[in-house]
Amino acid sequence: MPDHTNAESIAPPTFFGRLFRIFAPAPAVPIKSTDPVEVAKQYGHWQKRVLLSSIIGYATFYFVRANIPIAMPFMERNLGIQKQQLGLFLTLHGLLYGVSKFANGFLGDRANARAFMAFGLGASALMNVLFGFNSAVVTLGLIWMANGWFQGMGFPPCARLLTNWFSPKQLATKMSIWNISHQIGGGLILILCGYLVMINWRLAFFVPAAIAFVIVIFIWFTLPDTPPSVGLPEVAGTESHSQQYESPAEFRRFVIDHVFRNKYIWIVSLANFFVYTIRYAVFNWGPTILLEFKHVTITHAAFMVAAFEFSGVLGAIFGGWITDRYLGGRAVRVCAVYMALAGVTLFAFWKLPLHSELLNTALLGAAGFFVYGPQCLLAVAAANLATKRAAATAIGLTSIFGYASTVLSGWGLGALRQHYDNWNAGFEGLIIAAAIGTVLFIAAWPAKADGYDTAA
Repeated sequence: MPDHTNAESIAPPTFFGRLFRIFAPAPAVPIKSTDPVEVAKQYGHWQKRVLLSSIIGYATFYFVRANIPIAMPFMERNLGIQKQQLGLFLTLHGLLYGVSKFANGFLGDRANARAFMAFGLGASALMNVLFGFNSAVVTLGLIWMANGWFQGMGFPPCARLLTNWFSPKQLATKMSIWNISHQIGGGLILILCGYLVMINWRLAFFVPAAIAFVIVIFIWFTLPDTPPSVGLPEVAGTESHSQQYESPAEFRRFVIDHVFRNKYIWIVSLANFFVYTIRYAVFNWGPTILLEFKHVTITHAAFMVAAFEFSGVLGAIFGGWITDRYLGGRAVRVCAVYMALAGVTLFAFWKLPLHSELLNTALLGAAGFFVYGPQCLLAVAAANLATKRAAATAIGLTSIFGYASTVLSGWGLGALRQHYDNWNAGFEGLIIAAAIGTVLFIAAWPAKADGYDTAA
C-alpha cells in the first residue's frame, strides 16, 4: 500500500524541500459533520470568506504592480528615462511575470494557498520599497523584473481556492465576481497614485507597499486552503477527482494529458496574447495617451483609466452570468463576441473627434467592459477544461501568452510612439489585435464546458 501521510507534498526531502515546507498543502482533518444542512451552512460560510479574502488579497497585488503607469511621466521628467526604456520596463516585468505565473501555477496547484499568496504579496511589497529608493535605470529595471516574479505568485493560489471551493457549474459566475479584484486594485491604485505623484513620485511605491504589508497579515489570518483542511467534504461535483492521494508522477501525467495535449487550451492561450495586448496597452499607457493625445491633466487621466478598470467589473460579471445561465459554462463563446466589440470601441475612441472628457471616459469604460469579459472568462475556460487538479497550471499557461504580449503593449508601443511621434500606429495595432483575438476565440467555439468527464 502507498504511504498517504504526505501524498500531496510539493517538494522532495532536499534542502529546498525543507526550506519551502511552509508551502506544503494543509492536511485534511476529520469531517466535522455529515448532516447535509450543517455541511451546506459551513460551506456557505467558508465560500463567502474565501471569495472576499482572495478578492482583497489579489486586489492588493495590483497596488504593488499597477502603480508604475501613473509614475512613468514623472520618472521620465525627473530621471531622464525615455519612453522606449519605460516600455522595456513594462515588457521585462510582464515577460517574467508570465513565466512566473506558469511556473508558480504548477507549484500552486499543490501548495497551501494562504502561505503562497501571503509570501508573494510580501515579497512584491519589498520590491516596491527598493524601487522607491533607487534612481539608476538598470537598478530600477532589475528590481521591477524581480517584482514581476513575485507578482506571479498571486493568481495560482486564487485558482486553487476557487476551483476547490466552487463547482464547475458555478465557476464562471464566481470567478467573474472574484475578477473584480483586478478592477478594484487597478482602479483604486491609479486614483491614489494620481494624488501621491503630485507630492513625490516615490510615494507611489512606498505607500502601496505599506498597505500590502498590512494585507499580508489579513491573508494569513483569514484564508483557508482546501475544504478538507477545515473538515468539509470535497465540493459537490468533483469528489471523484480529489488530489488527496495523488503522487507527483500521477500529477505530471495528468497535466500532460489534460493541459498540454488539449488543443483548446492552446488556442485560448494564444487568444490571451491579444486580450492582454489591449488590456495592458490601455492600462499602462493610458495616462500618457490621455495627456498627449486627449490633452487632459494627470489627475483626470487617472480617473479616466480607472473608469476603464471599473467598467470591467460589469463586463466580467455579466459575461460570467451569461456563460452559466445560457451557455452551460462555454465561456469561449462569450469571449468571441466581447473581443469583437472591444475592437469597435477602441476604434471609436481613436477616430471620433470628441473633446468632452465625459464622452471619452464613456468610450474607455465601454472598452474596459468588453476587454475584461475575455480576460476573466478565458481563465474560466482553461480552469474548467483542466479541472481543479490542474487549474492553476492551465491558467499559468494562458498567462505566459498573456504577459508575452507586453513585448507589444510595453516596449513595442513605446517604440512606436517615439518613432512616429504620435499614437496612430499604436491604435492601428490594437485594432488588429482585437480582430485576431476574435478569430481565435471563434476557432475555440466547439470546446466543451469542462473536462471532468475525462479526468477520473
